[in-house]
Amino acid sequence: MKNLWNEQEASNYRTDLEQRVYTSRLLGSDPSLVLHGGGNTSVKITETSLVGEEETLLYVKGSGWDLATIEAAGFTPIRMAHLLKLAALDSLSDTQMVNELKTQQTIASAPTGSVESILHAALPYKFVDHTHADAIVTITNTDDGEQRIREIYGDAVIIVPYVMPGFDLARLVAKQFAEEATEKTVGMVLMNHGIFSFGETAKASYDSMIQLVGRAESYLEEKGAWNIPEPESIPTANIAKEELAALRKEISETAGFSVILTIDRTAESMQFCNRPDLASISQQGPATPDHVIRTKRVPQVGRDVAGYADEYRQYFERNAINARTEVSMLNPAPLVILDKALGMLTAGKSIKDANINADIYNHTMEIIQRAEMLGGWRALPEQDIFDLEYWELEQAKLRKGGSAPEFQGEVALVTGAASGIGKACVDSLLSRGAAVVGLDINPEIQSLYDRPDFFGLRCDVTDRDAIGNTLDRAVSKFGGLDMLILNAGMFPGGTRIGELDDTLWRRVMSVNLDANLALMRESHPLLRLSPGKGRVVVIGSKNVPAPGPGAAAYSASKAALNQLARIAALEWGADGIRINTLHPDAVFDTGLWTEEALKARAEHYGMTVQAYKTKNILKTEVTPHDVAELAAAMCGSLFAKTTASQVPVDGGNDRVI
Repeated sequence: MKNLWNEQEASNYRTDLEQRVYTSRLLGSDPSLVLHGGGNTSVKITETSLVGEEETLLYVKGSGWDLATIEAAGFTPIRMAHLLKLAALDSLSDTQMVNELKTQQTIASAPTGSVESILHAALPYKFVDHTHADAIVTITNTDDGEQRIREIYGDAVIIVPYVMPGFDLARLVAKQFAEEATEKTVGMVLMNHGIFSFGETAKASYDSMIQLVGRAESYLEEKGAWNIPEPESIPTANIAKEELAALRKEISETAGFSVILTIDRTAESMQFCNRPDLASISQQGPATPDHVIRTKRVPQVGRDVAGYADEYRQYFERNAINARTEVSMLNPAPLVILDKALGMLTAGKSIKDANINADIYNHTMEIIQRAEMLGGWRALPEQDIFDLEYWELEQAKLRKGGSAPEFQGEVALVTGAASGIGKACVDSLLSRGAAVVGLDINPEIQSLYDRPDFFGLRCDVTDRDAIGNTLDRAVSKFGGLDMLILNAGMFPGGTRIGELDDTLWRRVMSVNLDANLALMRESHPLLRLSPGKGRVVVIGSKNVPAPGPGAAAYSASKAALNQLARIAALEWGADGIRINTLHPDAVFDTGLWTEEALKARAEHYGMTVQAYKTKNILKTEVTPHDVAELAAAMCGSLFAKTTASQVPVDGGNDRVI
């Protein structure tokens, strides 16, 4: 543990709530304390209401906020007097509890307060911090965990047995704290769950948390259970991209929706996945029950998705009969996969979800290994894990999750993606929830967007080896391929046939035709394995139905590409892959159109550049966004029963008509 408190920084946070924000962010910045929305913090503040009444409010972390980035608006003010009355009740359902929290918050627009709001209120301290510290979870998930906690802390902490979060835990803590707390009490450990610290200032509570967790880490070090042995070198064979895509398809079909699949083959993950006792230690349960929503109770070991799903159904049937409320089974697909050859894989509805699942299980692997070195890993019984996985409040979150983005869980690859129509296609696909791989010969593609759902790769599409390598990297990044937008091309404007040399002709054919053939050929096995059926959109040209003089190489290459797409539609229809073509015209904000080329074409028609830009029946300018939106739509449900179509995007061209 490192104490990150900085007096100079802290001085910028003047009020109690601002200090609460500051130390919450300090806690959230350390993934060994909290991960992705875990943990919660609070502060009790006395305020005067609008009608002049003085009341004490509990400002507690609101649902949906992350401690690492929380702001003042992320804390929900709830009336303390009412919370303390709730803590004294004999029973309170989860639904009733949430209703009481909502009706007693003083800012209507604030998020719902943490399910542990009553617990925070019951602790008689101004500031309260709660984390799921790895060290604490490690120690409490052993056979003699409680004895070890007493050995570490003596009477400095109160030890609370595992109880489901919510009212039951709050009531138990209120009772136990009232009976056991002394002037020596500086913290509270919840077995198999986490740790609380508290104080009269934000700094005191934060300092206490760091000290308490630091003592647990030191204990693990003293017992030889802190430093995980350096991973041995495990040879990692190349994995065929079709293997990953097939695994992703099976997981998606089992889940009932498309998933993104990430792969972790670091030395640490490979070492864990190749442990001889993996089947035993990985199948006990998560590090803390809160993680079950992200990782399910246990990971899948190996690649038998059907077997995992069958076991999950049996797990549901065993435990549903003892559930607190009537429950319906969630999808039985794995979220974490451990495989000797592949390493650790995680599945998610988005790359963000898959990455969060990976972060959580990376910590779980460390926790399990340290607990094993301490004497033996032991997770909670499966009924306790089941109760949280099927908790009434978690079920309610799933029911009101809203509609998913159109391409959630799907992967698209766009060529010529650094500018013009290609970049616009990237934007349109990202806005619809897809993870996008962008290819371009321009190295700027690699930094086009800094976001997890975009993967920019520099690639010369005329290089066959580069295409294969690029597809390997794309599948390793996101797990498969669902959509292919063939946009890369070149336009050597103003070159008549009499002046067209062989070198230029071959270059145009290489980029506009041969490269697309190679991409289609290499992508076909992946598109065939798309959970939602593969889709290809070819960016053709008005020059296919209506060529112009001075564009022989371009027109011929695009016409050949169009014919190739038609044949592919015939050949690939049996695989459910649909291929459609767009024919844009007069889209000038692209890499194809240099100022010189634009000027030359305008002069050819005896027009100004502006008049040339709108020389269509509708007298409108066609933008890359216009083309991209239709390309994205062609990958969607509206075109689900359309293949081999050719659609103009040209504002109406009299020669085409």
